[in-house]
Amino acid sequence: FAEWVEEKILVQDPMPGIYIYSQEFLVPGTHTRRVRIGFIALARVEDYDARVVFRHERTLSAPKADRIELLRLTHAQTGQLFLLYDDPACRIDTWLEEATRKNPPLEIRDEYDVTHRLWPVFDSALIERIQGAMADKQLVIADGHHRYETALNYRNECRDRAGQTDPLAASEFAMATFINTHSKGLTILPTHRLVAHIANFDFDRFRATLARYFDWYSYPFESSQKRAASYAEFRKDFESQHLDRQAIGVYPGAIGPAQAFYLFVLRRDADLEQLLPDLSEAQRGLDVVLLHRLILEKGLGISAEAVAAESHISYEREMDAALATVDRGETQLALLLSPVRVEKVVEIALAGDVLPQKSTDFYPKLLSGVAVYRVEGRVEGLSERPAESRAQGVAKK
Repeated sequence: FAEWVEEKILVQDPMPGIYIYSQEFLVPGTHTRRVRIGFIALARVEDYDARVVFRHERTLSAPKADRIELLRLTHAQTGQLFLLYDDPACRIDTWLEEATRKNPPLEIRDEYDVTHRLWPVFDSALIERIQGAMADKQLVIADGHHRYETALNYRNECRDRAGQTDPLAASEFAMATFINTHSKGLTILPTHRLVAHIANFDFDRFRATLARYFDWYSYPFESSQKRAASYAEFRKDFESQHLDRQAIGVYPGAIGPAQAFYLFVLRRDADLEQLLPDLSEAQRGLDVVLLHRLILEKGLGISAEAVAAESHISYEREMDAALATVDRGETQLALLLSPVRVEKVVEIALAGDVLPQKSTDFYPKLLSGVAVYRVEGRVEGLSERPAESRAQGVAKK
């Protein structure tokens, strides 16, 4: 990193600014092309109890230990937080789109065929408009929980070392991409669960155990030729969400001569408040919560600790790839989920609750290295007045 700075491979901007950042992509498994637009800037690092920044996942200690060591050594953030804000009128999105028409972007395509475009912006009037619009926003971490808590820990280390709090110290801020929850390109993919290494697994016994919680529907097939038709019917029902109840797809592969896809649908008489009294109503309304608490824990005896250790569970984004692991005999069961709606993520986060690990896959990932924030010295161009620091810290870099 030091060599790249010395050799001017990495060059610091001449003045404070932001970057408009768009990503054009094909939604995996579909023919749908979308564009997601946001802006890269600095966010003031806030403690969670300040109720400015909200999480929707718990973090693990190992990734944070790795990230803070990297930050201590480089004094730089090369990856961005992915922060959501709520702007139903899409005012900021409109300003960003207008600005992109004035100059050609910097452009790069990644290995997933996602086109990333970047427009540096130093127009103080536009930046101030964005600052003003962001001043009262609450922010939800979509991706980057470990990065955020690393930034919190590093900020506290720097405060302790300095013996005081400097509101404009570089360590008081973190680099982030801000995306509107109403953005047309905002996409959340499901993360399917794969189960393996369950001793004496018997699907009929598993299904009977869960009969008190779920009704089930089967889509049988006797041959590979008929599999495609059954799969198409299953996916149509699974993805149409015409059922007024929560549903989870289940694929056990071959069971003797019989093969089928299954849809497990929550029974109408299932009392989730009684079954899951420790969870909020919003959490109980998530398919992924039912999968973890009812199917994994009660149906398979896989505890939350075992899930965290990934001793019986692995994950797959693509449904076809998940099913293929069962067909190849690598896993015993594929448990298939619909994507979580962004409104649910925000509702749960703002209520102070969390989702199970790997509940949300915001696609595509932000590309590390498109911008670098050097965490040294003080941030230029900001007021030290606390009343303004939150708004200005969001937009100026």
